[in-house]
Amino acid sequence: MSGHRDEHAEAAADIAAVEQANTAFYESLERGDLEGLSALWLPGEDLTVSCVHPGWPVLTGRGEVLRSYALIMANTEYIQFFLTDVVVAMTDDTALVTCTENILSGGPAEDGNALGPLVGQLVVATNVFRRTADGWKLWSHHGSPVLAEADEDGDEGEESPS
Repeated sequence: MSGHRDEHAEAAADIAAVEQANTAFYESLERGDLEGLSALWLPGEDLTVSCVHPGWPVLTGRGEVLRSYALIMANTEYIQFFLTDVVVAMTDDTALVTCTENILSGGPAEDGNALGPLVGQLVVATNVFRRTADGWKLWSHHGSPVLAEADEDGDEGEESPS
């Protein structure tokens, strides 16, 4: 029976390590830390990384993906992520994290002296991690905007057809 307990402890440790890598990804974005963010993605081009930012085409290859984050960081004065609905699924050396990104962000103000208006946004995300000798690394990130419910009509109790 102790072998079973070891497997469960290993699985729990893996899940905790993936959750930590996922958190580190968002924290590096919040800090505008491109170097830290880069270290979280799979190195080299052996397994081509990919990324889909909300409203963007698919970006493939480490260089293209990291350039997109450099661009986002250069044009975002402030960003904060509140993650909810975080679920980790795992098989062997691959982990899948789904979550809701509750994002608060702002760019520079028009006068250039202060922060512009803050904007809230909901994005559902899928982050795929691969186990490496250096820990869990991002293989793919896909973010999709959550369309706001139209509750101005006063029919918020009714279900819409699927």
